[in-house]
Amino acid sequence: MTATLDIATVQAFLLVADLQSFTRAAEALGTTQAAVSLKLQRLETLLGKRLVERSPRAVKLTAEGVAFLPRARALMDAHDRALSGEAETAQLLSLGISDHAGGSELVPLLERLHAMSSTLALAVTIGFSREMLDAYDAGRVDAVIVRQEGSRRGGEKLVEDTFGWFASKRFTLPTGDALPLATLAPPCGVRAIAVRALDKAGIPWRERFLGGGVTAVVAAALAGLAVAPLARRIAPPGLVDIGPVHKLPPLGTSKVMLHSKVSDPTSLAALRTVAATFRSVAGA
Repeated sequence: MTATLDIATVQAFLLVADLQSFTRAAEALGTTQAAVSLKLQRLETLLGKRLVERSPRAVKLTAEGVAFLPRARALMDAHDRALSGEAETAQLLSLGISDHAGGSELVPLLERLHAMSSTLALAVTIGFSREMLDAYDAGRVDAVIVRQEGSRRGGEKLVEDTFGWFASKRFTLPTGDALPLATLAPPCGVRAIAVRALDKAGIPWRERFLGGGVTAVVAAALAGLAVAPLARRIAPPGLVDIGPVHKLPPLGTSKVMLHSKVSDPTSLAALRTVAATFRSVAGA
């Protein structure tokens, strides 16, 4: 009897390969780590090859796993096309993401969503956490990834960020000068936290750069124009936390939360993947 590949085991393999974690793959599938491990063992037994190297610190593909990867993706693509049919319209998932929460997770997040379904259409909006929550409450987006603000409760925690005062390595602050700041414009919650902390500590500051997005704020800091309050996860190489050197007040931590109202299976699966991918990249 000819052996056949099980779609669920191949899907589990692809998630483990992409997320480099059995735990995150289990989150994406809505199952347990043990169940994912068992699926991988069955797949390896069927193929007669070891696909994944497991260790307490990391998960890596073997040479056989790397070779099997494109074939596994091709199988899942064919499976999705067979299920979708030519006449089916794409499922739309609208997602709002806080600019201060996105960071480097956005690229692998979109890559993973693209890989998991050829029928899923994405509408992604980037903005302030407060604006994204307003859009979510008004029903204009299906889900949001935002910083926890005020008394808002509920949602699923993705990561907890620590903030710092980031500047170029060549940045110098002449004695007696007010601290030049690079921030997003109001109503940015991170800006509000930074300004309150400086005012409470009695440290003079001045608006040096207002950016329309975090990318612009980071560019201003890298150029040496000013100091930017940023999550350590978001601050790129080339920026250093000058808070301790200049005795700037601590900015504390902030939770990044996922809020969702979706109920259809395709969107729920996509959001499980979003959460798992975000945690995987943030943890790395």
